[in-house]
Amino acid sequence: MPAEPASAARPVAAARRLRLRADRARQLADLLRHQILAGGFPGGILPLEDAIAADYRASRNTVRQALDLLRGEQLVERQPGVGTVVVCEKYPHGLDRLQGLAETLREHGRVTNEVRTVGPVAAPGPVAHRLGLPEHSDVLCVERLRRLNGLPLSLDLSYLPMDIGGRLLGCDLENTDVFRLLEQLTGGPLGHAEITLEAVNADAHSAAVLQAPRGAAVLMLERLTRLPDGRPVDLEFIRFRGDRITMGGVLHRSL
Repeated sequence: MPAEPASAARPVAAARRLRLRADRARQLADLLRHQILAGGFPGGILPLEDAIAADYRASRNTVRQALDLLRGEQLVERQPGVGTVVVCEKYPHGLDRLQGLAETLREHGRVTNEVRTVGPVAAPGPVAHRLGLPEHSDVLCVERLRRLNGLPLSLDLSYLPMDIGGRLLGCDLENTDVFRLLEQLTGGPLGHAEITLEAVNADAHSAAVLQAPRGAAVLMLERLTRLPDGRPVDLEFIRFRGDRITMGGVLHRSL
């Protein structure tokens, strides 16, 4: 087979170098993002580009590309005379404990709820099925915009069986987690929950309520919470602003 002409091989080699540089920039951005979220840069100021290049054994071009990626995420910005600074704080949300948002973020400030919708609705088929109810049963529908220290953080849509959920209508849904209210109403702790987490694009309604760009990626947490006897009691669809929350937990391997 004849050798590839040198003139044809040059663009291929250049494209390969660009791809490798982009890969390295992405990998470096991942490392820097972890450091940022862990509070690893005193005062929220990143080291100079030369220092980052030396610490991570990367080229200056790779460092610049990595910082560009983080700027695109609105996690950092360049300030004249200061350098690259952290401009957005993300809050940790654990996935290994069953807690309400106010319980989860109590160390980071005050969670408040704007109740946008509350009242009985005919359960859509999938909702009735997940809650173990007959088709067309009424359920309590609650939609709340949840803020942390005044900043929109999540949009929560909950469906609850009316025999329990209906008793929430007289409760303080603006200042209290639904989990805490359910435990007060049922006289004991909740049992366990099944969760699904995925990224979805924000629809026009969600984007407007969360004050996020339309089409921006949000974290969608679907959670079905059960009582200790296994009865489903709360089906939630929670959209988190992905630029303000991180999900984490501890997983144990069993053989």
